[in-house]
Amino acid sequence: MSSREPDPSTYDEVDAFDLPDWLGVERVTWDAAIGLGSGHRVDGTLTAEGRDPLGCDLLAVDDAYPAPVAPDAVRVRVHQLWRHGEVLLLTDAGRLVLALPGSRLDAETVLEAVGRLAHAVGSTEGFGVRLQVGTRRRR
Repeated sequence: MSSREPDPSTYDEVDAFDLPDWLGVERVTWDAAIGLGSGHRVDGTLTAEGRDPLGCDLLAVDDAYPAPVAPDAVRVRVHQLWRHGEVLLLTDAGRLVLALPGSRLDAETVLEAVGRLAHAVGSTEGFGVRLQVGTRRRR
């Protein structure tokens, strides 16, 4: 699980046009800091050669035990956008968050979400994904 407990009240929606320009023109990689089996939120980073990394976490919004990880309004919006081929972009404690339907993350969903982010920013060079096996944090 993420080192931070989610605070659903801090989620603010982000417009893809407000993200750094380099996301749309550089070859970008989303790099997981921990394995997908670690919980409903996985810390990660968007990187491109010669650019400062951008914190970007993935959040499965339907996990509700022991408490909901997202307010109902956010969950509904996530499902609406996902159904139409988009991904909800949020900020939380200064980090970009891709909000996804479901209660756990798997490789297929991660690839789809990062692809949807690439589409949202108008990527010309494409995005890659680097996953980590297990639940231990990368050093």
